[in-house]
Amino acid sequence: MFKSFRRSGDPLAVPESKAGPSQSRPLIAHQLRAANAGTARDYGALCREGFARNPVAHRCVRLIAESAASVPLRTSDADMARVLNRGLPGMSAVETFEAFYGYLQVGGNAFFEAVLGADDPIALIAHRPDTLKMGTDAQGRATGWEQVRDGITRRFPRDAATGRCVLHHMRLFNPADECHGLSPLAAAASAVELHNRGGVWAKALLDNSARPSGALIHAPKSGERLTDDQFERLKQELESNFSGPAAAGRPMVLEGGLDWKTLALSPSDMDFTELRREAARDIALAFGVPPMLLGIPGDNTYANYREANQAFWRQTIIPLVSKTATGLQGWLSAFFGDDLTIAPDLDRVPALAEERAVLWKRLSEATFVTEAEAREIAGLETGSGEGVR
Repeated sequence: MFKSFRRSGDPLAVPESKAGPSQSRPLIAHQLRAANAGTARDYGALCREGFARNPVAHRCVRLIAESAASVPLRTSDADMARVLNRGLPGMSAVETFEAFYGYLQVGGNAFFEAVLGADDPIALIAHRPDTLKMGTDAQGRATGWEQVRDGITRRFPRDAATGRCVLHHMRLFNPADECHGLSPLAAAASAVELHNRGGVWAKALLDNSARPSGALIHAPKSGERLTDDQFERLKQELESNFSGPAAAGRPMVLEGGLDWKTLALSPSDMDFTELRREAARDIALAFGVPPMLLGIPGDNTYANYREANQAFWRQTIIPLVSKTATGLQGWLSAFFGDDLTIAPDLDRVPALAEERAVLWKRLSEATFVTEAEAREIAGLETGSGEGVR
């Protein structure tokens, strides 16, 4: 499903070839070696190249996961409320939901397992998506999910009689696969690779005295050529004495017949700063995070930070949490009954406090709606005895 890609942080060496005695042999000082081709879209590579090595993608994943996990979930069942609020030893319930949302942004798939006490769930566990795969029978029909971890295989079948399954799978839309989702990080893989390579180029430029590449040319009037030993000595001296930040500005002493020619590149051709900013904006766009929230300059889509933050919550976080709540309700209703309801409690989200206050003021001043209608408009249940995560 995914294309394999190489690590963009480890440049490939450029093959060196020595010229024959009858050929000129200019000594090239490389600032940046040939880059690797392609960025992988498998889960391990996305974690390594995207989340671990790219600060923009890393911040996007954390911002979405932490924000979504902070939204309380309101439920009509007190036992269900305890499940949503209970974490296993070493991990709180908020950390469990944060891991669930993080896996979804990185891999496009996320899994909850219900820890059972007797026959009812008592807590939830979030599983890494790369440890689970769809199980099939001899005819290729889906039979459930299988988890292979540390050499141990676990199967999660669905009870045909009750519809119960201790594993819940949530995926992001993928037009090419009905069983596995496509993550924002996979969609932004090319932009992530471009951003990472721009950083590698900038570091290589700094490591080589922050100067463009050049050629050390031996062109004596007598037409003599450098011997192999002289060629290697010049190359070693250039790399050891005139490369790196500590050698910046150091004067070069050339012997007779040697001349340094700078291979200059125009700023318009090598404007990696602006190129990386465009790549950063593409990454933020894939995740649904306004660039203004990431401190990316040059984006004036929103009038101010508060407007960008509200758009982030309304267009990215609330739909994600609502989808998760609906999925949990459908999954856990097999255990707690069809009357189970789970929904995000938007009244307890600080980022939406001002917006909710305006709505409450409008509803309180409206004389043409009943209290039950006002609660429905505000997204509240009309019943009582609700539990909240």
